[in-house]
Order: sequence, then C-alpha cells, then structure tokens
Amino acid sequence: MVHQQHSDDPQQRELLRVCRIGRAQGLKGEVTVQVFTDEPDYRFEPGSLLYTRDSEQEFEVAHSRTFKNRWIIHFEGVDDRDAAEALNGTVLYGEADDPEDMLEEDAWYPKDLLGLEARFAEGNMLGAPAGQKVGKVVDVIEGAQYLLKIRLDKPVDGETSTLVPFVDQLVPDIDLEDGYLTLDPPGGLIPGW
Repeated sequence: MVHQQHSDDPQQRELLRVCRIGRAQGLKGEVTVQVFTDEPDYRFEPGSLLYTRDSEQEFEVAHSRTFKNRWIIHFEGVDDRDAAEALNGTVLYGEADDPEDMLEEDAWYPKDLLGLEARFAEGNMLGAPAGQKVGKVVDVIEGAQYLLKIRLDKPVDGETSTLVPFVDQLVPDIDLEDGYLTLDPPGGLIPGW
C-alpha cells in the first residue's frame, strides 16, 4: 500500500536507490522494475518498505517474482493496471542497513570504501613491506565484479592509478575506523611491483 511517511525526521535515514518502476504487468497492479540493488531478494521480499526520494510516499511489497531475468512486483494498495501505470518512472529507495550489523557481516557499501588508504598486507605475495602505502581508493566500479580504482602515491611509467578486483584474496582487510584497507596483489597488478 502507498502510505504517507510519518517519520519524525526522514533526514536521519540514509536511503539507497533500489529500483525504478517500469510498465504495468498484467491487469492486477503488478509492475516491472529496473533493479539498482545487488540484493533484490532481500529488498523485494513481502513486507519490505521502499520510499520515494523525498520520503513522502512509502510502498510495501505485497509479493514479488522473477520472470526471464526481470523482477515483477506487486505493491500493497496498487490493485489495477491504471494504478500500476501511474507509478511508471518512479524511483524507489530503501533504508541503508545498520552499519554495526554490516561490520559484523564483513559487508560495505561502495561509498564507504572511497578515500580509504590502500596499504600492502602483512605477508603479501609480492614481499612488499607490510603497511607500505600504495595509494588511495578514488572509485568503486560496478560490473560483473566490483573493482577498486586506486590512485597511486607514486606514479610509475605514466600510470597514475590501478584497478584491483574487490575480492577477499586481494583485499584481505578493511578498517573503516582507521581509514585503510590492505592489498595482497599478484605481480603486475600494482605498477612497479
């Protein structure tokens, strides 16, 4: 159902873009969505709440399903094709997960990684001194696999940055509190090493 949002201070919540509503699907109020989240099963489970950017409207997922790699969602209170069509183009957001819970699960939002200092891990494959600064994370590139773009402290042969796949084997430790992550790269991934 579409509700008016009654939060005392909606600015206190951090909202993440989840999807954009597309065309109506069938006659009973279902809509297709363009997905922007990497956890659609969680965001579209029945009872989940999504919001418009200004937090003025709240949408509760009644049910969802996939068909041919597309998500189809039915929101509470959207019960016919006309109501579904009226939502076309609406971008919906979900609340960010609790940072403490995410730390316990070793999960991060890409924006949390921006600005972190990149250092060599202890016992790294290259034999580089543990803790030696490599550079700073300046971008997180989404694709089949996340890539960290690291601006190098010391450019090598005109190379000012490098891309490191964001996987546990290559990025073993992340310390948001102290503002750094560690790298254990194979030879050739970091220019000059």
